[in-house]
Formats: sequence, C-alpha cells, structure tokens
Amino acid sequence: MSGPPRGLRAALHNLPSGLTVRGRAFLSSGIASLVCGMLLGYPALIRIAVLLIALPVMAMGSIAGSRYRIACQRSLEPARVTVGSMAQIRLRLENTSRLPSAPLLVEDQVPYAFGARPRFILRRIQPGAARTVIYRVRSDNRGRFPIGPLSLHSADPLGMFELTRSFTTRHQLTVAPRTEALAQITLGTVWSGRGEGHAAHTAAAGEDDVGVREYRHGDELRRIHWRATAHRGEIMVRREEQTWHSRATILLDSRSGAHRGEGPGSSYEWAVSAAASTASYLLRNGYTVHLSTGVGTAPVLVETEDFMLETLALVQPVHTSSLRIGPDAGDEISESLVIAFLGELGDLDTTHLARAKPAGAGALAFLLDTAAWSQAAAARLGRAPRPGGPQPGSGFEVSRDNLSAAGWQVIPATAGDRFGQLWQSASRRAAGSPSPSMPYDSPAPAPAPPSEVDALR
Repeated sequence: MSGPPRGLRAALHNLPSGLTVRGRAFLSSGIASLVCGMLLGYPALIRIAVLLIALPVMAMGSIAGSRYRIACQRSLEPARVTVGSMAQIRLRLENTSRLPSAPLLVEDQVPYAFGARPRFILRRIQPGAARTVIYRVRSDNRGRFPIGPLSLHSADPLGMFELTRSFTTRHQLTVAPRTEALAQITLGTVWSGRGEGHAAHTAAAGEDDVGVREYRHGDELRRIHWRATAHRGEIMVRREEQTWHSRATILLDSRSGAHRGEGPGSSYEWAVSAAASTASYLLRNGYTVHLSTGVGTAPVLVETEDFMLETLALVQPVHTSSLRIGPDAGDEISESLVIAFLGELGDLDTTHLARAKPAGAGALAFLLDTAAWSQAAAARLGRAPRPGGPQPGSGFEVSRDNLSAAGWQVIPATAGDRFGQLWQSASRRAAGSPSPSMPYDSPAPAPAPPSEVDALR
C-alpha cells in the first residue's frame, strides 16, 4: 500500500509551521467548536466546526498537490564592486515540471549591510517557461558577503497555508576599497633583477668591458664581442640582457587602537583606500609590490591588481598595542621603496619605523592626524568639535618630527583630504627638497644578486 504523495507528506510534516495566522485561527476555532458541540450535544455547532477545520486542511491540500519543480540560476554582475558601487543580481527561475506553478513570493537572503531582503511576487509559471528577476545591492562596508539562499513561498488563495521551499546555493559578492587614479610622479627605487652581473660593476670596469664576459661552451657565435676580444686576447661574448624590476613595500597600519572614527568614515578605511590606490599605481607601473599590515605577519606578495583588491577587501584592524615590524616579528621590510600609512604612533613605534627604514631606499609616510577623524565623528553625532588641526607639542607633531629625523618623507593627512592631492604634494616636496637618504629622484642602485632576489620573493 502506497503512502501519501510526496508533496502531501511534506505539507503534513510542515503543517504546524506552514499554517498562517489566519489558518491557525480557523483550525483552533474549529477544534474548540467541535469539542463544545460534542459536549453540549449541538449538531449545528459540530457542522460549523467541521467546516472551520476543513478550510485550512483543504488549503494545505491545494498547495501540497502542486508538484512543480523550480530551477534557479543566480548571477552577479560584477562579482566584485568597490565601496558605494552597485552590483546587479540576476535570478532566473524555470519551471521544469509538467504542471504550472502556484503564484510565488520570491525572497533572496542578503546581508544586513545591503538593507532589506529583496522580495518579488511572480504569477504562475507555465511548464517549461522561465522568469527573470533583477535587483541591485550596494554596500558602504568592505568585505566578502554571502548572497542567498533563495526561498520560494507559495500560499493558497485564502491565505491559510503557506509552503516554503529553499535552495542551498550561495554566491559571494566582494566589496573592495575605493581607489583613485593617481598622477604620474617620480619615485626613487631599489632595483632587483635576474641575469648576469651588476650594472655598477660592469660600468666601473671600462667601456670595453661593459656587458661582456668570457666565452663559454655553447654560446652562440653571433654574441661574440670582437672589440673586447681583441683587447683582452681571448674570446668575449655579450652578456644576456638584464631584466630589471622595481620593488616597493606598502605598510598599512592595521592596529585598531591607532585609528579613530567608525564605519566607512573612519581613519582606517581612509588608509585602506589610499593603500589600494597606491598599490594599483605601483602595479601598473611595473613594480613588484609587497603588502605589510605591521602586526607581525609576513608581507604578502601582491602579484596582480585583482589579488590586491581581494586582499584589501578582507583586511581588518587587529587588537595590538604597537607596530610589529622587523626580523623578530616576521615582518621585515626588504630593501625597497617603502610607502606607509600610519595612525597614532608611540615612542616605540617611531623607533621601530626608524630601524625598519631601508638604508638605500626611499621611505614615504602618510601620517594620519586621527584627532581630525574623532572630531568629524563627533560632528556627525551633534557634539561640539574641538578646534581642528594638530596642536603644537601634540603627539602628532612629535611623531612627524621623529619620523622626519629618521629619514622618512612625512605627508600629514586629515579627515576630508583627498589622497590624490596628497600624492601630488609628495612629488612636489621631493622635487623641492630631496632628502639626504634619497627617497626620491635618486639614481637606481645596482640590482641585488639572484640569491637575494629569490630570498625576497
């Protein structure tokens, strides 16, 4: 003997949760009337009770009897957006059964940061037909957010019974920090390469020796340098072409206590956006970029712009008291151009930064006046802001002076500043007063030996 149909079994299993408020009211009233009619001996009341109980049961049967199957496809366009930008979510619902579906309430699950859940009402979907639903979401917060699962709600015409069917598929939407297109400026670099020899060594050996070496078995004859051969008295060949790469390290101060403000308007979010703009600029100009957060973890090699945006979309402040950079913390800054985005600094922090500055490379620090972000947050809450700008003798000025004395080129940043303008001011300052430690416009030093290059990678 076969049991009830699959849809009816699902409805019976979900009967307590599938009944709406109206259905529960009818069912409870019917049960109460049936008990009273049987105890008091009123046949008319029993007939009314049967009718009240039958209505929600019939509604359940009408919904459970519709054995339709819905297939859903979700697509994100695009799968990664920047903060404040719109992403379009496309849902395609197809009825793969032989029966038309009931009217459906479509509800997709989205994070709280995206606002209310999108809901749509679809009329009957005929067999083999499909409907497309499109909605848009935006977020002011960085991160990777789940989209889904999708839920379908169908109810009877009287609104007594509701059946919910949910999919399990989820998609991920990445919200990356906003970036600015930065103007082209000249930055001093440390060069590393692979190939044979140092440019400085060959240049010091004389004109005839530039780019040549002794002949080795297997070298092509067309590479023979005849002038150097006649001068040396032995066969000399031209060196293989040297491949040069410029290196840079971006230091993003990710200590939660070093920043002020909350949400998208905090100083930390400003620093993340500025770091993303800088990394994008350096990658497009052929730099090998490493990203350090200053909390003791090893720098991350950023190979592509997509990888950089994915990484900075997920970075979050860490509860630690002081910057942890250097060999002991596993976060040693290599001999490369260093661009730092720093919050509030203590004496120990400035000491670490002074030691971490590469001896033969440039060091540029965007020092955030976090008091300005505190004042901006107070103004949004309706509090009276204190006078703006760094005060004489304040911790901000002390940190700025200490970093400058250690050879860093320091650019102050306050709330409301556009990073693109600060970037241009860094170039103008470097052109007007070059630092003794040649952070800008300095001749490129000789490339590191292959062993050092491999170690830095």
